[in-house]
Amino acid sequence: MSVASLCTLYTPTPLIPFSKPHNSVPRFSSSQTKKRCRLIRSVAEDRETLPVVSKDTNVLDTSSPSKDDNTEVVRDTDDDILISRAINATIVLGFGAFAVTKLLTIDHDYWHGWTLYEILRYVPEHNWIAYEQSLKANPVLAKMAISGVVYSIGDWIAQCYEGKPIFEFDRARLFRSGLVGFTLHGSLSHYYYQLCETLFPFQQWWVVPAKVAFDQTVWSAIWNSIYFVVLGLLRFDSLPNIYGELKSTFVPMLTAGWKLWPFAHLITYGVVPVEQRLLWVDCIELIWVTILSTYSNEKSESRKSEEVSETGSSTSSQNSK
Repeated sequence: MSVASLCTLYTPTPLIPFSKPHNSVPRFSSSQTKKRCRLIRSVAEDRETLPVVSKDTNVLDTSSPSKDDNTEVVRDTDDDILISRAINATIVLGFGAFAVTKLLTIDHDYWHGWTLYEILRYVPEHNWIAYEQSLKANPVLAKMAISGVVYSIGDWIAQCYEGKPIFEFDRARLFRSGLVGFTLHGSLSHYYYQLCETLFPFQQWWVVPAKVAFDQTVWSAIWNSIYFVVLGLLRFDSLPNIYGELKSTFVPMLTAGWKLWPFAHLITYGVVPVEQRLLWVDCIELIWVTILSTYSNEKSESRKSEEVSETGSSTSSQNSK
């Protein structure tokens, strides 16, 4: 019922005249009628603006999550982060303690009567002798182990450089990089340096620049391609995606290596013996693997984020239709 109808309803109708004036019936003045209509209009407007509250509590429960649910999700996420940090810290500290112990106890069979100064004095020399003996006994396996360690540490440095805390690194990514270094880089580099000596068996001054040029064109192109393809396969990426990433990063990675490796390889091919070259190269690889891993994983993560955004936009467009 509208305000106007209410006002009409409550407006007093004129009295039918009697033969005698009926003084007991009160008459309403125009000012009193306006006040009554104003009061009725105010009550009607208040009734129209009252919110409709549903008595069904299930609607409220399903429409918005409760604070307890949000708190539980945040608590689970924090617990997962703490567990991951604990596992990573255990891995790093465990391997670090093992490596330091092996290096410092190289002469533990001869420590009887030695002072601490004598133990520390002979540690570098005797570790170097042990390394040379392992190269003679099994050169490929020794170089594979060194490359695996270097590529793992290099990827860890790359993740820290990207902004991750020191114990929040991606274990799967670090394992993939170390696996590539162990299975491929160590063994292939061992045979490559022997092949390089076969291709350039001369002793003239131009041999070192020729080896550096060959290394930074043919070998760098081959190894960078192997690294990107194998990492993509270990991430279970599709072949078109791997090819696209390799195509977009091939030239930038090759030219980026020219800022570092030509100067390092002047020492590699001019000073370091053939059997010791991979150890020297792996020391420089700590810098280069950081660059390689950053390039490879940046492309993969950017592609995945683009796929997620495209999927979300397509879903929202379908819902709008």
